Amino acid sequence: MSITEWFKAKNKYIPVEKSGTRLNIPDGIWSKCAACNEIIFQKEVVRNFKVCPKCNHHFKLTAEERVNLLLDDGSFVEFNGGMISNDPLDFEISKSYRVSLNQAQEISGLKEAIVTGEGKIDDRLIIFGVMDFRFIGGSMGSVVGEKVTRAIEKALEENLPLVLVCSSGGARMQEGMFSLMQMAKTSAAIARFKQKKNPYISILTNPTTGGVSASFATLADLIIAEPEALIGFAGPRVIEQTIKQKLPKGFQSAELMLKHGMIDLIVHRKDLKNTLSKLLNFLY
Repeated sequence: MSITEWFKAKNKYIPVEKSGTRLNIPDGIWSKCAACNEIIFQKEVVRNFKVCPKCNHHFKLTAEERVNLLLDDGSFVEFNGGMISNDPLDFEISKSYRVSLNQAQEISGLKEAIVTGEGKIDDRLIIFGVMDFRFIGGSMGSVVGEKVTRAIEKALEENLPLVLVCSSGGARMQEGMFSLMQMAKTSAAIARFKQKKNPYISILTNPTTGGVSASFATLADLIIAEPEALIGFAGPRVIEQTIKQKLPKGFQSAELMLKHGMIDLIVHRKDLKNTLSKLLNFLY
């Protein structure tokens, strides 16, 4: 949120000069942290790997930003980048699925909710996939499931480690059963991959829920999460509506998942690449 939008939200006036002329405050210079509500200098946030310097809140990253953060410069080569979703059910409620896809492509600059390819971490070649929450909430439709499966098969074929960065609201309802079947398909591919005994590491970011968390995201040899990431199947709002109770603070957080043995590590974003490098050196 820009400083201008924040002032409007708080029903405060933009400062004026003595002449009565409004001061122009350019957008994109300041941000408001969604966790602590502090106003932060945007360049400071970027320098800090898009983590709030006040409260350590991890902002969402795009697929491109994840690639730049985790992989060696210029090492990433995308594959299966031309795959796009169809509309098998001619789905339409408030708007058609085709319109949703077009809007998501325009907003994100991507063809689908996941980018897959091969790249290097400290000169070690891996197969890499990263989801982008901007694309219909990172939901898993038939193309996402197919690209994940092909990435797994590529890692199996080339005898390489697999690293997947997950961020998703779950299965894509506009594709109905086609999307739900991706859970079985990706899980079966992971089972084949594990027979090779090459490492598979998943990184769960905020949020990782639904069919993605119930399939390939949590089937890894090592499951890493960013601090305070929301991890679960149904979201907290849905659970509260179902059980008619208020959930405790921190429910479905990465910290609670670690406490109960559902994940293996919580790693600050600035330490992710170095941690991955050490784990790959140990496992592969």
